[in-house]
Amino acid sequence: MTFSIIVVCLNAGEKLHETVESILNQTEQDYEVIIKDGGSGDDATRACLERYGWQPDKERGLRSEGEAALREGPVDRRIRVYCGKDNGIYDGMNQALRFVRGEYVFFLNCGDRFYDGEVLARVKERIRETAGTGASPEERISADRQMPYIFYGNVYEGRTGTLIPSNPVIDDFACYRNLPCHQACFYSAALMRDRGFDTDYIVRADYEHFLWCYYEAHARTIYMPLTIAVYEGGGFSETRENEKRSKAEHRVVVSRYMPAGRVFRYRMFMLLTLAPLRAWIAKNPVTAKVYQSVKKRLYKT
Repeated sequence: MTFSIIVVCLNAGEKLHETVESILNQTEQDYEVIIKDGGSGDDATRACLERYGWQPDKERGLRSEGEAALREGPVDRRIRVYCGKDNGIYDGMNQALRFVRGEYVFFLNCGDRFYDGEVLARVKERIRETAGTGASPEERISADRQMPYIFYGNVYEGRTGTLIPSNPVIDDFACYRNLPCHQACFYSAALMRDRGFDTDYIVRADYEHFLWCYYEAHARTIYMPLTIAVYEGGGFSETRENEKRSKAEHRVVVSRYMPAGRVFRYRMFMLLTLAPLRAWIAKNPVTAKVYQSVKKRLYKT
């Protein structure tokens, strides 16, 4: 199996259905879907979970309140529903990672969806061109551990109606300021088996994990000139409180992986190039398209 697609939700309602349907509509069928629900109480989400195989009556026989159940879904046998308490989105992702069976892991948040029906087919082609295939699953896993990959592309932001191009070259400066979001990234499963997300970070755990993959696990990053997902925008990390927390966590993360002198140089460069103003321009629906178009030309993608 090539892809393990993880969808984490909590009281997501019909957004869960929209996200999962975008997966089921892919022409490439070599995947599994793991839905991790954190204990939704609203009727719409529970109805959607039951549609994909959750059986609440069977959950009552669990040995402890915090224990969760993994059920095969009747709609599509590739869908598995995992319900149980968690301590937030990254803890939910970590719990789902225990059940991954594919070669590459992809996270698709509720409300987000694949850009079109050919995304997985195009990504699989790129993976096979670069990473190749082993004669057996065991050989592929062994090769994956020796040379783990992160394949990534672009995303389309629904809130501003703008294509967000990813930096085609990941280097120190890219790691400091402009990494692809996780809705654009396909991770070698070995990177997730060896180490999940650090839940000490409330907003930046995916950022910290990418830096760990790059600096500690020596993952090879491969840019694909493809649009992977439509990112809904306006989510958990973009509230005013969490934007402040994001900045604080960013400072902690970069100091963990980069020398202080390098961090200082990058910080000064960002200040001198009016990074806060550029961030505002990028988020404004009126100016976002022009800004991202200029960035795309600079990236030469």
